[in-house]
Amino acid sequence: MKTLGVLGGMGPAATVAFLARVQALTPAKGDEDHVRVVMDMNPQVPNRHTQPEAAGRTLGEMALRLKAAGAEVLAMPCNTAHAHAAAIRAAGLPFVDMVAETAKAAAAGGAQRIGVLATPGGEALYEAALDAEGVEMVGLSEADRARFMAVVFGVKAGDTGPEQRTAMRELAAALVTAGAQGIIGGCTEVPLLLDAGDVAVPLTDSAEVLARVCVERCL
Repeated sequence: MKTLGVLGGMGPAATVAFLARVQALTPAKGDEDHVRVVMDMNPQVPNRHTQPEAAGRTLGEMALRLKAAGAEVLAMPCNTAHAHAAAIRAAGLPFVDMVAETAKAAAAGGAQRIGVLATPGGEALYEAALDAEGVEMVGLSEADRARFMAVVFGVKAGDTGPEQRTAMRELAAALVTAGAQGIIGGCTEVPLLLDAGDVAVPLTDSAEVLARVCVERCL
């Protein structure tokens, strides 16, 4: 069994939810069957949108610390921050690419047009990843993108109430109306508000995909 190193805190609630998924997806009969995890829960990572160089530098430092703490496989439950994957891989450990794995899982369902609920940075990553799978990405309109970001920051502030959930359902529905045959929850705050039953097409949860792959690679 390999030790999993988690670059967390972006945001904290999403990281905690990811760890719960890792635990739930592990086929364990007792404590000793679960994956050992070392984590750096660092909400002070510089803003991935406005301070990309500082963010990459900090993530690289976190990866090195996790390696020193015994991590053998690295994962990061934040889609947008995967723009800095190279800085993380520089630590010399295998890094589970959340975006690539999620795009692959979503494309496996056969959809040719997949909608993505993500930050602008996350959308760019998913557009490239889906293109590599031969699938077209459906993105939010400018107005809906602004609404999505407001909802995400609301979750980061602790608001997961009914109005937030309604807004996320409506954003997913807008992608379906635009022609999406599947939806990717491409921000780890999305599954804190949206369930598969809330969407008229298949929903691929990036945090769930990441957790499943981490368990497979660590076991």
